[in-house]
Amino acid sequence: MKYYIIAGEASGDLHGSNLIKQIRSKDHESVIRAWGGDEMQQAGADIVKHYRDLAFMGFLEVAMNLTTILKNIKFCKEDILGFEPDVLVLIDYPGFNMRIAEWAKNKGIKVVYYISPQVWAWKKGRVHKLKRDVDRMMVILPFEPEFYRGYQMEVDYVGHPLLDAIEQLSEERKALPQEVDNGKKIIALLPGSRKQEITSMLSEMLKMVNEFPDYQFVVAGAPSQTKAFYKEIMGSSNIPVLFDKTYALLSHAHAALVTSGTATLETALFEVPEVVCYKGNPISFAIAKQLVDIKFISLVNLIVDKELVKELIQGDLNKKQLKRELEKCLDVNHREALIGEYRKMKEKLGSGGASAKAAEIVVQEARG
Repeated sequence: MKYYIIAGEASGDLHGSNLIKQIRSKDHESVIRAWGGDEMQQAGADIVKHYRDLAFMGFLEVAMNLTTILKNIKFCKEDILGFEPDVLVLIDYPGFNMRIAEWAKNKGIKVVYYISPQVWAWKKGRVHKLKRDVDRMMVILPFEPEFYRGYQMEVDYVGHPLLDAIEQLSEERKALPQEVDNGKKIIALLPGSRKQEITSMLSEMLKMVNEFPDYQFVVAGAPSQTKAFYKEIMGSSNIPVLFDKTYALLSHAHAALVTSGTATLETALFEVPEVVCYKGNPISFAIAKQLVDIKFISLVNLIVDKELVKELIQGDLNKKQLKRELEKCLDVNHREALIGEYRKMKEKLGSGGASAKAAEIVVQEARG
């Protein structure tokens, strides 16, 4: 069967790669064409567009790049028609994928959505579009099925694919290069994957380096960026930047400063105390604040429905508060209590096997 998959971000690339592996194990004749990244390519997909060329964050940034986005949508539609897939699989990335879903439905193409857009957070009215345009919706957060049932939409809860990704991590992939193995405890810096957020977050995170001289700071480099890009931000700093080693870094980290997103949950699943950071374009943030209807910005806090990890947002993300919260993460009693809560959160996510369950549904839909 023929599968067309669209992922527009680093996290989607990771989950897409594990989905592709499972599809190929269940359908040995599968032909997979995709928008994604290096992980999906290594898993066996023919990559049409890399997510590094797609990631625009914030209302203002999207508006400034609207021409490029519209060209991508036009190209995507033409490419799907040329490929003639048996099923179209959309992975999160709602601003783009929901447009494609509506178009594909009108063209009679079967649409499966893997990893629900966060419609429970903002623009809840989008549920009606999803209900109209999507044949099967697969969700990964434990509170999502109940949310959708409130709109008379049945979805498939497959569990969170991060559980599988972490469980399958080999000892070899946990190893760190010698340059960071200097005997000091490690504080990991995860500033995100997009240029805009890395530029903003990393400059704030680096202010902690001189405040904690007894620790080794290490940056998790986004695979879509270059060493030269990080060098521009970091200047003469000799802090290591590790590419394609985020899980290895979290396996060894004593604490972490993490940009809001999937990485907050990954850090918690590795049982690393963290401070969640977010600072965006002031105009985009002001608009988002009026539209978003959630108590927290980190997945960790959303899943447990309380502030388990500290969130420093916009003006609160400053040197004084960041230092105070990082000190808490290094405190023995705080660490023990937090790790205990992390384990309870993990139980809420289920027993794993998300990628296999999702692939089963995708293959089933492709075969009709």
